[in-house]
Amino acid sequence: MQRDSKSFHSPIHGFKHWRTVEKNGLYLSQFNDGDPDVISHFAYFHDCMRVNDHRDDGHGLRGAKYAVKNKSLLDLTESQLDILYKACAGHTGGRNPSCDTIACCWEADRLDLRRVGIEPDIQWFYSDAAIVMVAENDYSPIDVRI
Repeated sequence: MQRDSKSFHSPIHGFKHWRTVEKNGLYLSQFNDGDPDVISHFAYFHDCMRVNDHRDDGHGLRGAKYAVKNKSLLDLTESQLDILYKACAGHTGGRNPSCDTIACCWEADRLDLRRVGIEPDIQWFYSDAAIVMVAENDYSPIDVRI
């Protein structure tokens, strides 16, 4: 992935962000039925095909297609791969996630908006755990250094 990704070293959408998204998603998955394997893969694929750190329409879909292209390297079932694809493809503005796993993925990414000075907007969150953090402006459960 590092070789194929233009964003790997990005200070905004690169590896550090991906690791944070994974940490956030795995934390949130403790409170619902989110699939930790899919969440972890989402963290590393959702922004991996960005071409820049600005508006980059289609980057989620490109990341989803990249995951499918490399499915032989992933230890995921076809069902998990389908969820990963939907999570990556829809993560920038997606609403009404079709399952807890996709909700965890999207929330995990959106909780990391603070890295660029954007406060998360409660309308984009679904789980009680994430809603409480945003409503109370208390991110201490996820603000652990990795």
